[in-house]
Amino acid sequence: MDTRPVGVFDSGLGGLTILKTLSQALPKEKLIYFGDTVNVPYGSKSKAAVTRFALDIARFLEKQKVKLIVVACNTASALALAELQKKISVPVIGVILPGAMKAAQCTRNGKVAVIATEATVQSKAYPRALKRLDKRIHTYQRACPVFVPLIEEGWIHKKAGEQIVADYLHGVQQSKADTVILGCTHYPVIKKKIAACLGKEVKLVDSAQVLAEEVKTRLAQTDQLNPSGRGSMKIYASDAPARFKRLAKNILGRELRRVYLKKLN
Repeated sequence: MDTRPVGVFDSGLGGLTILKTLSQALPKEKLIYFGDTVNVPYGSKSKAAVTRFALDIARFLEKQKVKLIVVACNTASALALAELQKKISVPVIGVILPGAMKAAQCTRNGKVAVIATEATVQSKAYPRALKRLDKRIHTYQRACPVFVPLIEEGWIHKKAGEQIVADYLHGVQQSKADTVILGCTHYPVIKKKIAACLGKEVKLVDSAQVLAEEVKTRLAQTDQLNPSGRGSMKIYASDAPARFKRLAKNILGRELRRVYLKKLN
């Protein structure tokens, strides 16, 4: 039994999809979330910048005595995970490998599509991971940078948002992929819209669900589950906590009690 919390971070709000799924999968765990709203979005930043941001956050979570850190951000997982695992004293899990493993298991025709931020697409982290798992897999990637602001502001559910979803996914349909990785933690919020556009024959890999399963398995294997605790969430943002709290409702479907301001270096 390990009563220490689990740390989770993202560039902003998107990682709340993973936090929500983690709280459902591990209802007795204490969770600490950090949204780096002062530096959002990571998707258009350089590798050096994303790595610096990620290390600052991970060191803050380390000071909170977490037992595990979840990088709930595809861009940070793609660009900074290796550095985090070298420099942080507790285990660090990223979202890329679990998602790639699930997609490799799901695909029937060997064609997998990835929709993600520009930085995640440019890093080629998913194609490399998929190729290592199965050399026969062909990967199509599509950057969807407009999804994030539309989701956070609630505009994705309007008619214009639906047209943008269709436009972005046209290339995915043309690729004939039978499995699509939602390569940004915001995208599970619109999973139903994506599924409706692509058709029920296409399998969607939800990064939030896959990563929650990975965390639960890892904690169980290392005897670090907290089976008799009372679950809790503590949320930090590096800027504008009131705005974070307001927009979080579009991700979580409910209001947060409080968001703490924590400025980093």
